Amino acid sequence: MKRIVIAGGGTGGHLYPGIAVAKEFQKRYKDIEILFVGTASGIEYRVLPKEGYRLETIRIAGFIGKGLLKKIATLFMIPFSIIDSFRILNRFKPQCVIGVGGYASGPLVLSAAFMRIPNVILEENVVPGATNRLLSYFTRKVAVAFEDTKRFLRNGADVVVVGNPIREEIYKRGSQKSDRFTLLIFGGSLGAHTINMRMVEAIDYLKEIKEKIRIIHQTGEADYSLVKDAYNKAALNADVMPFIYDMATAYANADLVVSRAGATTVAELTACGKAAILIPFPFATHNHQEMNARALSDAGAGEMMLNKDLNGKILAERIIYFLNNRQKIEEMEKKCMALGKRDAASKMADLCEGLASYV
Repeated sequence: MKRIVIAGGGTGGHLYPGIAVAKEFQKRYKDIEILFVGTASGIEYRVLPKEGYRLETIRIAGFIGKGLLKKIATLFMIPFSIIDSFRILNRFKPQCVIGVGGYASGPLVLSAAFMRIPNVILEENVVPGATNRLLSYFTRKVAVAFEDTKRFLRNGADVVVVGNPIREEIYKRGSQKSDRFTLLIFGGSLGAHTINMRMVEAIDYLKEIKEKIRIIHQTGEADYSLVKDAYNKAALNADVMPFIYDMATAYANADLVVSRAGATTVAELTACGKAAILIPFPFATHNHQEMNARALSDAGAGEMMLNKDLNGKILAERIIYFLNNRQKIEEMEKKCMALGKRDAASKMADLCEGLASYV
């Protein structure tokens, strides 16, 4: 394998599985060239340079869930995104194109299909998004994280269950827990306003244990100043960041995680074996986050709290409960670890190699 294109992104849930696959290819092939294709507005634009990967952008924007004017603007962009994609593929000449989800993957995978370049799409969630449903009619292979996903894709699609690719450093760091009970809080790559506000409310109830805890909190850009000021006023030991680039260290330090329940987050938690309070995003497409969280909760590998039931007092009470019941955390960690699939990136790379071998 000499050249691979990984297309898509927008959020960490799409981007980081792509990075995991890229790192697997770099382990196998010393001189492989990997090109990511996304947009200038997605998370890939700020993350990939720090990861050392090259990024090219195309002119495309989201469609699902947008207002009428934005939908019209996106429709006008589609021809330009196809032109951009053909230019990139003609110049780079990849042996395989991998679509990792998100609207930027659509034009690249479609263009690869028309150019007869081997291509595969990865669906991280149980219920596939609109882009991947469409692409399943054109792509050669569909890689999925869950067996149940097969029933949502076109009849006859060549679907392979590989799991959700996770960066090796996420789970190889091991545990680096300190004397203080460390709480890791994040709401996905863009932050979660509800979780941020409930933690601000919880501060008053956590003051009594402030000498025993340390907080690592990814807020997103919008709530960063507000949350940081709240912790400072309460004199809580808190590392507050708009975005955590080194999630491997954050996971390694954490005794307990409070987070949303996106597919990539759940895959990372199970790969690391981390006890978590999962607060699924209530407006996720097809309610997939609640399905993810319920799967862990039913297995005793996590605790689910619904958005509508959440307030600062309840959240603080659960944090204090776990602080005082470390044995419960250890039980959850073992059950969570048993659900982890650490070989998904390797399986994805095997799939791409198999496709490229027929060229």
